[in-house]
Amino acid sequence: MITIIYAVVVLGALVFVHELGHFLLAKRLGVGVLKFSLGFGPKLIGRKIGDTEYLISAFPLGGYVKMIGEDPDEEVTPEDKARSFSHKSPGRKMAIVAAGPIFNIGFAAFLFTLAFMVGVPTMTSEVGDVKEGFPAFEAGIKTGDKVMSIDGIHVSRWDELSERIQTTKKDIISVDIFRSGSNLRFDVRPKVTRVKTIFGEDTEIRVIGIGASKNYVVERLNPVEAVGKGILSTWNVTKLTLLGIVKLIQRIVPAETIGGPILIAQMAGEQAKAGPLALLSFMALLSINLGVLNLLPIPILDGGHLTFFTIEAIIRRPLSHKFKEISQQAGLFLLISLMVFAFYNDITRVFFK
Repeated sequence: MITIIYAVVVLGALVFVHELGHFLLAKRLGVGVLKFSLGFGPKLIGRKIGDTEYLISAFPLGGYVKMIGEDPDEEVTPEDKARSFSHKSPGRKMAIVAAGPIFNIGFAAFLFTLAFMVGVPTMTSEVGDVKEGFPAFEAGIKTGDKVMSIDGIHVSRWDELSERIQTTKKDIISVDIFRSGSNLRFDVRPKVTRVKTIFGEDTEIRVIGIGASKNYVVERLNPVEAVGKGILSTWNVTKLTLLGIVKLIQRIVPAETIGGPILIAQMAGEQAKAGPLALLSFMALLSINLGVLNLLPIPILDGGHLTFFTIEAIIRRPLSHKFKEISQQAGLFLLISLMVFAFYNDITRVFFK
């Protein structure tokens, strides 16, 4: 039960942020908003403030903002024409539609920033395992050594150490070590080895045969540094998400990895047990995924609407209602098929693995 609650809270927060983006920009650009709903289906609770009815609806897997004139077939009174979505310029309509995904990605940056300000556990540059037969072992590096620099460039975190080994072009690198009160230097020749990427592809990397120790430090950043690193983390995860979609289309990533609400609920529960920081990071990752997926040029998604408005801006006339209707039906079929497949994967994971 607690897992379901965490899932509803996580998804509810992300849906709220997404719809808030549409809502705020619609208001800012003079479009009237009739409804702001968290969830779909029958109304559970609601309250009308001004022209807008704010709702919580029965099915929590989504939400919507209903604007005046959003449906091209809707009759708009002369007094409402100025506040009608369909009567706005393509640029304004695109801005309102894009605001939802952009708010999701911005929310992820905020969550990452908050995490870096609270403090993120980070592996130090202390050596754990030293693999026999690898360059570090042969050079004399031992478990418990603390790597201070690679080729004269200071390192204190494991990711810095790894990056230096990967990016240096030298055949032999100098590794400065602190051991038992003494500073030592070792010349090490990295070895090229084949490993699997997170997408299961073979790639070559340079290694010296050491693993990280179990020692962590909590890295807390000041607000300015945290914002910078939060934005960078959001950018990196966004690129990784887009790359994952490409790999999925190329069938390098198996379709069985696609998950639905059940998987999200399980992961939300697991991350909540791991602590607030893990839950924040999970929400950020999920928010980026929601933003990126909504920007895909699939009719019925925000990206599909953006595609329509872009075409209209180029040809300087509205697309035919029939074309839009058929495209959205195709998009809806694709979306429902994907949801059914995700549910199938979830059920298979839970009951048959």
